[in-house]
Parts: sequence; C-alpha cells; structure tokens
Amino acid sequence: MARPVWAGNLSFGLVSLPVGLYTATDSHTIHFHQLQRGTADRIRNRRVNERTGKEVDLDDIVKGYDTGGEYVLVEPKELDEIAPGRSRSLEITGFVDLADVDPIFFDKTYYLGPRGAEYGKVYSLLEQALAKAGKAGVATFVMRQHEYLVALKAENGILTLHTLHWADEIRDPKKEIGNLPGKTKASDKELKMAEQLIEALSMTWDPGEFHDTFQEKVAAMIDAKQAGETVEKAEPAAEPTGVVDLMEALRASVERAGSPKQDSGKATASGTPAVAKKPAAKKRIRSEPKQDLAGLTKADLYKKAAAANVPGRSQMTRGDLVAALTSRR
Repeated sequence: MARPVWAGNLSFGLVSLPVGLYTATDSHTIHFHQLQRGTADRIRNRRVNERTGKEVDLDDIVKGYDTGGEYVLVEPKELDEIAPGRSRSLEITGFVDLADVDPIFFDKTYYLGPRGAEYGKVYSLLEQALAKAGKAGVATFVMRQHEYLVALKAENGILTLHTLHWADEIRDPKKEIGNLPGKTKASDKELKMAEQLIEALSMTWDPGEFHDTFQEKVAAMIDAKQAGETVEKAEPAAEPTGVVDLMEALRASVERAGSPKQDSGKATASGTPAVAKKPAAKKRIRSEPKQDLAGLTKADLYKKAAAANVPGRSQMTRGDLVAALTSRR
C-alpha cells in the first residue's frame, strides 16, 4: 500500500477531517542512463562547488537568493517556520462550479484518503455532497516548501485533489504566438465540410483504448538492437495542407472517414483508425513458456500487456497487469 506524500487536516467550515494525499498517476516512460559514447561508463551528476571543484555533501547545502550583488541565505527549516500551521492544513475557502474552472488551470491529480476508519463517515459525507452539487472546493495549502492552489472534487466515490496553476502563471497566447490568425473568414462550404468531418470522426471517449505507441516503439527498438536486428523507421510527417487544396482535403477526409474500411476500426487521437492487432500476436504470447509474472517489473508487464492487446492497460496497476496477463494464459 502506498504511503501518503502529504498528511494533514482538510477543513470546511467547522468540520475537520484528517486526510492523506496520494499520487494518482504513474508513468510508463522508458528511462535511459547517460553513458560516455564508445564505453559502458555511467555519467553521474554531482553537487560540486564551482570555485573549488570539490563535491559538497547535501547537509552542507543551503538555499541562496541572488539579489544582484550578494546572496540572501535561507535554511530549509526557515521555509517551514514561516508557514508552520499551513503545512499541515488544507482549508477550503469556498466552492465553485466545476464548469467555471478552465482546463488550462489544472496541473497534477492526487487521491485523498481518510487517515483512520473512524473518519470514514465525514469523508463519505463530503464526497457525496460534492458529487450531488457538481462543485469543487477551492483551497490553498503548503507541501514540500511550496504553496499550492487546489480544487477538491468528488470522482467515482472518492475525493481527488487537483493542483491548479496560479492566475499569473497562465501565459497570454497573443503575446506568446506572433502569428495568430484570429477568426479568418472561411467559406460556408469549407465550414460545413469541416463540421461534417468532425461529425464523421466523432467517437465515445474511452481512455482505455489509447496507449503510448511511442514507448512501445522505443521498447521494440531496444529489443531489436539487443538482438542485432534492423530498426524500422517511422513514416515521414504529413505535408501541411495549403489554402488552395483545403476544400479538396476536407472532402477526401470526410469520404475516408465514412468508408466501411474506416468504420471497422476504432479512432485514435490523430483521427485515424487504430489498426487491429493480428491474432498471431496473441497466439505468440500464449505459446511462450509460462513465466513467473510476479517477478517481472511493471515496465516488462506493460510490454507484455501491449503485445497481448490488453484493453485499459495504461490505467492498470502492477497487480492488475499480472491478473490480466494470467487470465489470458
């Protein structure tokens, strides 16, 4: 069972609930070590005094703010001392409609759990009330020497906490992008054709149908290089659509999206149907000598789940992957 990354008291009005904060997401990104080219020697980062060139112990490092001519030194404990209570308090300022919070503000998601069975009733009460009201609690709290603006939501029977960007962290797109077209005039035919294309490619949202194909290609490339095989290169990127052939490109897209061949597959994030896995791939997995799945890492289990086309694998825990692969044997 995971340990909370933060523990404190969630309060709304005069009601206080001891809670723990748990990381809600995981990454299946393949990580590489840095090596010196032509060798198998690892490259490691060290904390080095730039004047003496000597390595410095972590306990001897303090924070310093550059004021221009000198540094203002700050000890780690001093940052905790200026917010002693708030580092253990999550107080809801008020409740807002979820629709009023622009998606650009959302950053990272955490699960909230009660710290003790005796607080289950208070936890469940808040979850049910939020779900029925369709609102989110807005609060600020301090974690790891940083203050966060957060939204507390009810999702699928549990409370979730979403860190939000501060308003002054949101960049103005008009200042960031110098060539925004604005509302360029489009012909009625072009607009109608674009709407038909959107309708033709409409689908039911199912996150389990999507998976990280790039990571799968990276894993396949590693396996191929290890076996001394040739690595297959990706198809080149599509050429940009010009203004002259825009209408023709829209028409062809609508026709392709509505063809029987396209209907037989599920759409992917790029709008193109996902290619169905060949039965031979599943057969190959089943014909392998049985292996102790419990001894494999989550990354290895995910690779096997991808090869076996296990649905919803991107959302599975390590235990879920073991169970899903075991059931297919």
